[in-house]
Amino acid sequence: MQTPEEYTLGDTLLTIDGVCMSYEGVPVLKDVNAEIRNIMRPNQKQGQVVGLLGPSGVGKTTLFRILAGLMKPDSGEVRIGDGVQIKRGSVGVVAQHYPLFAHRTVMGNLVVGGRQAGMSRSEAETKALELLKRFDMEDCGKKYPVQLSGGQRQRIAIGQQFMCSEHFLLMDEPFSGLDLVAVSKVSDFITEVAGSDDLKTFILVTHDVAAAIEVCDTIWLLGRDRTPDGQIIPGARVRATYNLIDRGLAWHNNLTSTPEFLALLKEIRDIFPSL
Repeated sequence: MQTPEEYTLGDTLLTIDGVCMSYEGVPVLKDVNAEIRNIMRPNQKQGQVVGLLGPSGVGKTTLFRILAGLMKPDSGEVRIGDGVQIKRGSVGVVAQHYPLFAHRTVMGNLVVGGRQAGMSRSEAETKALELLKRFDMEDCGKKYPVQLSGGQRQRIAIGQQFMCSEHFLLMDEPFSGLDLVAVSKVSDFITEVAGSDDLKTFILVTHDVAAAIEVCDTIWLLGRDRTPDGQIIPGARVRATYNLIDRGLAWHNNLTSTPEFLALLKEIRDIFPSL
């Protein structure tokens, strides 16, 4: 059995407060509430990695767009830190297929992100060089996206978003279409970047329950309630929140064969049909 790590919770970094959203009068999200707090570990930096799970069609994409500031809910709000309402550009967004400007070099892609965030060209170039060094891709600055591997493109897409948003990053299906080795590499990279700064916060929207358990410290399970006779009540909410730190499933290697990992994987998969 893995031992839970020592940690404390600090300030609230992001709050989802009573978010509701309907399409043509049909509720998609109904009273969604959740929060992310700063996780602090003794003598080391530690960011936050939150997984948003739920079956297809439950409203994950709608909540993703609201969290990204791309869509305004019918009611409720998403706030960053001490009460600043989220807006477009507050959070970096990495789409499923890591879209980059094909006609620009890696360096050019990063600089464009910085310029869109209001930096001068020299500020953007300096930060881009820092990111390439951090991501161990200093020799890729003059390459074009087509010359990169899938994993390298994902790193540059993440870096481009960190040029705009220093701490928050939303990722849409980061494990989609990847084999087991590639999933492991992506998970390791997310863990590495999250651990580079106490305020680094990833929110991963995914169908991959096993990968989410492996990389996240918290999981939100989005689902709809049902009537006593089993009929779906329209409008999803966060039905359950899993603290993987307290379960001894955060920040440990070789988790996937442990009884605790397999038990949680089964627990979540068994719940999915009822969501």
